[in-house]
This record gives sequence, structure tokens and C-alpha cells, in this order.
Amino acid sequence: MKAGKRDVATNGTRLGTSTSTSTSTSARAGTGTGTGTGTGAGSRPGQVLKWNFFIGGHLSASVPVRLVERTTAGQLLWMETGTPMWRTALPCGTTHLRDIAPHERPAEGYPLVPDRWPMGNALFYQPTGAAHSVLWLFGRRQKFRGWYVNLERRLHHGDDIDIADHELDLNVAPDRTWRWKDEQSFAEKTGHPAYWTAEEAVAIRSEGDAVARLAEAGTFPFDGSWCDFRPPSAWTTPSRPPNPRHSIL
Repeated sequence: MKAGKRDVATNGTRLGTSTSTSTSTSARAGTGTGTGTGTGAGSRPGQVLKWNFFIGGHLSASVPVRLVERTTAGQLLWMETGTPMWRTALPCGTTHLRDIAPHERPAEGYPLVPDRWPMGNALFYQPTGAAHSVLWLFGRRQKFRGWYVNLERRLHHGDDIDIADHELDLNVAPDRTWRWKDEQSFAEKTGHPAYWTAEEAVAIRSEGDAVARLAEAGTFPFDGSWCDFRPPSAWTTPSRPPNPRHSIL
């Protein structure tokens, strides 16, 4: 059964019955860097959580997201384009925090400024115990554009989901062909104390390899489910939350 347009309960059943392969495969990747989804924040569909994205230990963006479903296998989050958020105020002439070496950043982190999430709508799957997320990307009129695999380490603190980005990612097309993203940048950061050791880099890439095998096999989350997801019409765009609780991870 594919995801219905507004039936979150039906979609949740799909998550609960289809994620075991993904979760167990991810656990076998052996990164040891993922954490559980955490249950202290509750499990109410539509609940607003905060997705905090860190690069080299410094906060890059903090975006409110809505909980779609949470099971023992993992959780699904909905991020809407245009959502009020916080982002790092970077020096003039710099377009991304990852381009600034950690030793050149202020020790207390850059100040944060209000903004709106500029990317398209996305449904995030965060499997329990894994060091990656899988995003369903949607374009205009909620047309499915493919999947994006973000390799990461997650830390849960109540309603906060802190993401330590691992730089190396995968793009997966709707036909399930895939390619690595940011391989050179990943290699350049390997060995720096703010990022990961050479040994950890091997585990990170192995995690990506395991997810790529799922895409090639067409198994969850790449089995065609959730590609027509629509959030419930009652869900409004979340308001900008208070300032993030910290800017350094």
C-alpha cells in the first residue's frame, strides 16, 4: 500500500511494517554513531520538533519540523519549504558554513538570524540506531523528485534533534540509480579533530554503501512507499521557535 494523501495512520502502518530491513542493515554498517529516536518527546502526529543541523560542531540551521510517525523502527518528520527558522549569520562573501575552517570560526559560534527554509518540501526518515537519514524530496505541486541520503550522527534532547553532519551523502533518483555527493569535501575533512578520523571515515562510507544496496534492491525506504505523501490539511506551517538552546555541539 502506498501512502495516502492525508491518511497519516495508514502511512504509519507502512513505516511500522516496512522498516525492519532498513534498520537492521544500517545497524550492520557498524558506524556506532547513530542514536535511537528517543521517546521522551512524545509521539503525537503533528507535534513540532526542532531539527538542528551542525557542521564541524557549529550550528548551521535550526528548523521546526512536524512528527509524522514514530515507531520502534524509526521516525518520519515533515519539513515544509518557507518554514520560519534560524540560520547562522556568516561573514560577508561566504555562502556556507562548511567552507569555513573550524579554527577560523568564533569559539562561541556565529550569531543566528531569522530566516525561512529555502529548500523544497521533504519527508525525513530517521531509522533507529542508524547513522543516516533518508529524505523524500518534493518539488512543485508536491511532485516526487527522488531521495537524498544524509550521513550523520543524531542526538536527541526532548524536542530537539541535533544532527552532526558527516558531509558525505548520496543522491538517489526516482529510478533508484544513485551517486555519491561531496566525496572530495568529505576526504578533505577526514582527519581534522572537528570532524572524523580516517577509521571513522571508513565506517561512514560503509553506512552509505549499505543504504545504496537498499536502493539498488528497491527495498524500504526505496520501495515506492511514501512517494505520494501529503501532510494533513490541518497542519499549518510551524512558527519560528525560540533561539536554539546552543550553537556549539
